Amino acid sequence: MIRMDLRDKTVLVTGAAKRVGREIALFFASKGAHVFVHYNRSATEAEATCAEIRALGVESRAFRADLTRVDEVVAMARSLPRVPDVLVNCASAFYKTPLADVTEADWEALVGSNLKGPFFLSREIGTRMAAANGGRIVSIADWSAFRPYRDYAPYCAAKGGLVTLTKALARELAPKVLVNAVAPGPILPPPDMDEEQRKKASSKTVLGRWGSPRDIANAVAFLCESDFTNGTVLFVDGGRSIAV
Repeated sequence: MIRMDLRDKTVLVTGAAKRVGREIALFFASKGAHVFVHYNRSATEAEATCAEIRALGVESRAFRADLTRVDEVVAMARSLPRVPDVLVNCASAFYKTPLADVTEADWEALVGSNLKGPFFLSREIGTRMAAANGGRIVSIADWSAFRPYRDYAPYCAAKGGLVTLTKALARELAPKVLVNAVAPGPILPPPDMDEEQRKKASSKTVLGRWGSPRDIANAVAFLCESDFTNGTVLFVDGGRSIAV
């Protein structure tokens, strides 16, 4: 397989309207890639991201789908004007779910967005990649897939499943499609996290600080440009996963 040059390639990034997904989308655009922006409820932000991408001289369009609904996932994938060269599964629901309080709706929302949606979207696009010129799939997992947080069992279970899915798809779609994952640590604090909580989170990394969305974008781009990395999980967590 030839090393991928991202210039003039087409990239679909899920959850690209805001936060880390937006940074990944803009980073690919800065490398000369055309970017399809997926969103669910953030239409205004998605269009703003597309405008920023087009200002860089490349193509960008927004596509909506609720990743917990397979019919919407498939419809979006089939509405794309061409098969992407790269799929980045970044969209994610994340919120606290104490074990005794977990509802079926919580399970559907967290597992749906973090595992079910990426499975059906990767299958839909990955099989078409494999039948054409090949491509790359990169999923954004979480270091907690390996060391789960307390009070986030459905989320951690979904991210653990995403890691296994990455390895399974890497075998299913080889040799033309390379499939990998990135496992971030503390990158962007949730809006409701106070300063004391932020300091506590940073103190648990070996590096003693938060990372940035650009760190994740760099990792995703590396996995796309590599031609001999398949079925692996790249930790970008400041050493959080090895801290005591």
